[in-house]
Formats: sequence, C-alpha cells, structure tokens
Amino acid sequence: MFVPSIQQIETRNLSWINVNRIGPEEMKYLEENYKFHPLHLADCLSPMQRPKLDVAPDYLFMVLLFPIYNHRTRELIPSEVDFFISSNYLVTVHNNELPPLINFFNLCQISKSQQKKYFVSNPSFLLYELLYRLMVYCNPIVDNLNLNVRHIEENIFRGFERRMVREILVVKRNIVNFRRIIQVHRTVINKLINKSQPFFSAGQLKLYFDNLIEMIDEIWDNLENLRQTIEAIERTNNSLISFKLNDIIKVLTIISVTTLPITLIASIFGMNARGMPIVGQPGSFWMILILMAIVSGILFSFFKKRQWL
Repeated sequence: MFVPSIQQIETRNLSWINVNRIGPEEMKYLEENYKFHPLHLADCLSPMQRPKLDVAPDYLFMVLLFPIYNHRTRELIPSEVDFFISSNYLVTVHNNELPPLINFFNLCQISKSQQKKYFVSNPSFLLYELLYRLMVYCNPIVDNLNLNVRHIEENIFRGFERRMVREILVVKRNIVNFRRIIQVHRTVINKLINKSQPFFSAGQLKLYFDNLIEMIDEIWDNLENLRQTIEAIERTNNSLISFKLNDIIKVLTIISVTTLPITLIASIFGMNARGMPIVGQPGSFWMILILMAIVSGILFSFFKKRQWL
C-alpha cells in the first residue's frame, strides 16, 4: 500500500518513517504495517494532545508540542509531533509545519554521510538530533518575543501608550501560549530517559539528553523573565495612561469650575427683571464682561497659587 504522505529512509540498522500528513489513510497504513495500538493512532488523529510518553510492549509513544507563528493572527500556536520509537525504527507523525523536522528528514534522505552519522544501531542518536534541532528552533522565537517587548517599552516612553495596549496583550498571549506548549517537555524527556531501556540505551546518551533538558530549562527561564517584564511594562503603561487621563480630567474640571461663575453672572443679568443694577446704563455690556474677566482671573490665580495648574 503506497501512501504519498509517508516517506521512509531505510538503512541496515535503522528506519525512519516520516508521516507528514495526519489522516485516516496514514493511520490505516501504520496500523497494518506496525501494529500500533488503536488508542495511540487515535491520539494522532485527535486535534491536539498534551505532551506525554506512553510505554507499549513493542515501542514508546511520545507526544511533544512545538510553537509555530501564525502571521495572520500574530499568534503562537502549538504544532504536534507524535513519535513511535522502537529498537530499529523511528516513526514521526506531524502536519508538515515544523521546518527543522522537514529539513532534517530531507537532509538525511539525500546525504549518505548524515545517515552514517545518525542511523546507527538504535534510534537514540537520531531522536536526540531531531529533538535538539526542534529545541534550537525555539530560540529565535524567544528572541523575537524579546524584541517585541523592547519595542513596546521604547514606544511607551515615546508617548504611544494607547497604541501599545493591544501590542502588550498580543505579546502576553504569545508568552502564555509558549509556556503552555513547553512546560511539560522536561518531564517527558526525563521519562524517556528512564523508560527507554527495553528499546535503546538512553543511558549511554544521558549527557546529550541532559543537554536537551538544560535547553528546555533555559527556554522556560527566558519565558518567565519575559512574563515578568511584560507584566511590569503593562503596569507602567497603565500608570502612564491613568496619569494622562487624570491630567485631562483636571483640566476639564478647572474649565468647568472657571466657567461656572461666569455662567451664573450671565444668567443673573439675563433675567430682565426690573431694578437690575448696571443693566440699561451706558456701557453696561462691557462692565459685565469686565466683571466676568475679574472673577475668572481671581479663580485662575487661586488655582495657580494652589499649584493645581
């Protein structure tokens, strides 16, 4: 049974079966040729699984998530990779979204030297190199988040506080999504080291797999620092917006208080009641305007003295 979305690299010691589309046809192929458990195949078909490692009698089933950037929504979303690991084969199931996985498979497919280097007696070297490349792929995403945070901070102090509210929320969402994607990886890799003995000796490569764990910890620490930084920037931005809003409210309040006595004077002299002083006398209009100006000047001087202006 030939399925175009299933590619294979076979050597004397090891096979890598790469499934770059997840559908019923691909799962049927894996079930017929490798006798994988139906629940694990169902997990592959499920829209999204949590990272985990299951031990089956003949293989290990591992699920990991890695971030990809959606340029349309400006959102980091998880991309799932399912691994079936046995002593003489590695099966990767994914949606063809992760460049490191695609490029590494293509490189191994065309390069005999790469096959000689990574396709040894068991899949541990191949699996480590694949996971290492996927982890390295995460670093530029962390760097991009750092640049976004710095850009937001600079623009806040240039007077663009309101514009940065949406940018802050976008970055916060991406940091939260990234943390959710990566947070269980350390546990899964540790479990892989401990449970892999029946299929390959991860103990021989413990130093390398420990390096993966250190990379995960480093990414997690960077994300934690970014989370704290963006929250501090958000508080600063909210304070600046509140400060400007308070200034606006203060100015409007002063204008209202200043115009209130002027309006009162205008209302009193507009009643046309008999016996009104000044009204009807030559120059009464200008006299009333001067009275209004004096009252406004007194109020302005009072606000200035109290340092409200």
